[in-house]
Amino acid sequence: MKDWIHTVMTRELKSLRREIEAYSSDADMWRLVPGIANPGGNLALHLAGNIQYFVGTVLGGTGYVRYRDAEFGSRDVPRAELLREIDGAIAAVDTGLRRVSDADLRTPFPEPVGGVTPTTGAFLAHLAVHLAYHLGQVDYHRRTLTGEGKTVGAMAVGELEAR
Repeated sequence: MKDWIHTVMTRELKSLRREIEAYSSDADMWRLVPGIANPGGNLALHLAGNIQYFVGTVLGGTGYVRYRDAEFGSRDVPRAELLREIDGAIAAVDTGLRRVSDADLRTPFPEPVGGVTPTTGAFLAHLAVHLAYHLGQVDYHRRTLTGEGKTVGAMAVGELEAR
């Protein structure tokens, strides 16, 4: 299970990286679209911050400090900075999951989340699904702005090879 979570989170973060690279301009990542509250740039910051905190800091002891309000309140962060944050999240997955054993997956997550304390395995699965959910939103945001129907190869089954 731990290896599967590592593989899926890494795949989704690499797909997020490709989505951010595929925007026509830095400005497009921040353009608001009617009916869509969060542009791709904010979703990228949110996903990178979420993973760096819960997997990197809580499980891996990295010391990353999360500023959740800034994930949604920031605007016009350059693409290069977003890509660094995504790379930080990929590194956090490696660091955090290296310190988790299969037995740990059945124990309570070290920090309550939303007033509950799920098992570590359940919360990691939730984080992977949360990542995929927002990745789809980034894809739709980008395609709406660019008018392009092509994908960036998100959620490629071929990227599920065993580590």
